[in-house]
Amino acid sequence: MPTPIDTSGGYDAEALYRSLLEQVRAGLAGVPDAAIVGIHSGGAWLAERLAADLGLQKRLGFIDVSFYRDDYAKKGLHPDVKPTRIDFAVDSATILLVDDVLETGRTVRAAINVLFDYGRPQRIMLAALADRGGRELPVAADFAGTQAAVQPGQSLALSRDAAGQLSLTIEDDNA
Repeated sequence: MPTPIDTSGGYDAEALYRSLLEQVRAGLAGVPDAAIVGIHSGGAWLAERLAADLGLQKRLGFIDVSFYRDDYAKKGLHPDVKPTRIDFAVDSATILLVDDVLETGRTVRAAINVLFDYGRPQRIMLAALADRGGRELPVAADFAGTQAAVQPGQSLALSRDAAGQLSLTIEDDNA
């Protein structure tokens, strides 16, 4: 599947979202006790849209992994820590964990640790808008909008405008 590129040289995030939605819809079909948990902030934006499109708004949660990261001492505290909110029973649920960009797997590992503080899910599935490779941990997405290739020294950044439209841009890490 070719990756949609927009005119700014980034990715067409709306097209990637539609692809992700269809994969998730098929993957969660007939799954009882499904819930969606987004990782702040980009994963939370995606989770909100997925929950609305799939009718799972009452089983939507958000987590911030800042205090669970194994590189917390090195990176320090992110300036805009968001509250974790999970208002449904995690025990025995199938959780769709949503992140914007999957790379090393460290954020996902931290998110799983947060989830287990709330209970023991039956299953955790992972959805990411973009999987850019570069794993340091054995983590794989069940659903991905694209396999994105960016050059060393670059990263992918998801943003959302006031109308809720998503954009995924390639940024230089040193800029």
